[in-house]
Formats: sequence, C-alpha cells, structure tokens
Amino acid sequence: MGEEGMTSDVQQKAAKTSPKLTVLPLIALIFYEVSGGPFGVEDSVKAGGGPLLSLLGFLIFPLIWSIPEALITAELATSFPENGGYVIWISSAFGPFWGFQEGFWKWLSGVLDNALYPVLFLDYLKHSLPIFNLLIARIPALLGITGALTYLNYRGLHIVGFSAVSLLVFSLCPFVVMGILSIPRIKPRRWLVVDFKKVDWRGYFNSMFWNLNYWDKASTLAGEVENPSKTFPKALLGAVVLVVSSYLIPLLAGTGGLTSLSSEWSDGYFAEVGMLIGGFWLKWWIQAASAMSNLGLFEAEMSGDAFQLLGMSEMGMLPAIFASRCLYNGLLVTLRIKFE
Repeated sequence: MGEEGMTSDVQQKAAKTSPKLTVLPLIALIFYEVSGGPFGVEDSVKAGGGPLLSLLGFLIFPLIWSIPEALITAELATSFPENGGYVIWISSAFGPFWGFQEGFWKWLSGVLDNALYPVLFLDYLKHSLPIFNLLIARIPALLGITGALTYLNYRGLHIVGFSAVSLLVFSLCPFVVMGILSIPRIKPRRWLVVDFKKVDWRGYFNSMFWNLNYWDKASTLAGEVENPSKTFPKALLGAVVLVVSSYLIPLLAGTGGLTSLSSEWSDGYFAEVGMLIGGFWLKWWIQAASAMSNLGLFEAEMSGDAFQLLGMSEMGMLPAIFASRCLYNGLLVTLRIKFE
C-alpha cells in the first residue's frame, strides 16, 4: 500500500511538474490535427472545374465552418480544461454512455488513421530510395519509424509540441518560397477560370470539409495547456489563419503563375508546380516537406488519442492504467525529491 501510494504521489507530481503547452506548440499541434499543409488540396481545383471555386471555397468555408467550430472548441475547452475534451462535453450533456461511445469510436478512427502516416512517409521516400519497395527493408523501416515517434510522445507532450513547430516550419517554407518566386508570373485572370460542366460537386465539398475539419481534436489536450482560458482561443485563432494561408498561398501561386488544365491538378501536383516555378530543387524540397508532414500528423494524432484515453480513464470509463503518466517523468520527480 505504501509503495502504491508513493507511486501515485510521484505520478501526480510528475503531471504537475511536466511543462505545459504554450501558444506556439499548441498552434502547431492544432495545425497537424486539422491539416498538415496543402498536400492533398490539389484535387479541389480538379473537382471545382478550375481555380475559381477552389479559391472561393478556401475563403468562404472557413467563415461558415472552421471559425464557428474553432470558437465552440475554444469555449468548451476553457469551460472544461481537462484531458478528454469532447468526451467530457458529451458526457456532461447526454450522460456517460454516449460520452463513452463518442470516445471509443473517435479513438478507433484515430488509430486507423494514424496507421497510414508511416506508410505514406515511406511511399514518398521510395521514389528516391527504391529499396523501400522491398518488404525486407520496408517492414523494419515502418517498425523503426513507429517506434521512434512513439518514444518521442512517451518523453512528453512539450517535446512533441516543439517537434511539431520544427516540422511545421520545414513543411511550409517551400510554399512560401514558391509563392515569392511565382509573383512575376502571376496573371490574376487565371484565378477566375471555371468550367461548371466539369465541376464534381461531391468531390469538391468533400475536399473542403476534409481539409477544414477536426478543430475539436485538440480539446483532448486541454489539461496539458498552460492557462487554457487565454491560450486556447489564441492558439485556435492562429491555427485557423495558418491553415487557411497554407492552402491559399500555394493555390494562388500555382494557378495564377502557370497555365495548366484543371484535370492536371491531383494529389502530388504541387511538386510539379514547384519544379515549373523554381526548378528541381524546389520540387524535391516540396516532396521532402510532404514526407515530413506525415510525421507531424502522426505525432499530433497520437498525442490527441493518448490524452483522450487518459481523460476517459480519469472519468472511470477505462481501466486506471490508461491514466498512468510517463515513467520517465516519474523518475525525474523521484530523483528531484531525493536530492532535495
């Protein structure tokens, strides 16, 4: 009993002494929960029959969807500044049964989604390193990537947050460069092109919602945020601006600086746009940024899922083991107590 009580005290002190998330790391985590960069928005040009609907969509949809969802998240996350996020909200409104249903299915979808990112990372690398087409190299690489990223999460959320900031800078810099290089080429009339006969409304709206959704995911980390009543609104506002800008700048550069058919705009086309505007070096940089973005997506998803489980455990929905904090933090606290 004495040892168990000491372990519990150590874990509680570890939780209290672990650095909290500040605005910038939280912006980066929200960015990767929602977006990860402009990779994949190319289809919106093809589905929209040209640049006009794509550009209008990423201007209008944030106003009617992203900003309201972000405001709701900011309000509820500051009202319930605890780990678990939407599980707590649903439980408070409809009871623990529906709260558990929300938590379980959201967690399951997150786990399935997260399994894709190491695979996508290697899919980008195999173009330059064909050895990753072979299972004898691919399987150990997947296990190594997953293990390394999981260990990073294990070390602490503050480390994950600053890692996300670094990945964000690396992933978005090539598009800033592309935007600057495209300025002499831009002809605004190209942005107004649209062929309504070629519009795929289902694909268009799917692209909008897919790339502008999931603002509530970061709420599962509310208990790890420093001064959430001030930090969450600022971080969500910053993330909305960052996400929308990360879509619009590459689209404005690519569609305004080049004459290309809407049918050419599909997944991965930004790399070709980079080559046409800046050369092969920019193409490779964009491909590398796309690969690294998958690591940020993995880290953000794992963090959100892990702290959701922690919150559900603290609410009594899951076994107590899911509320256990990182042993590494506990050892640090134990050593500090001994030396003090």
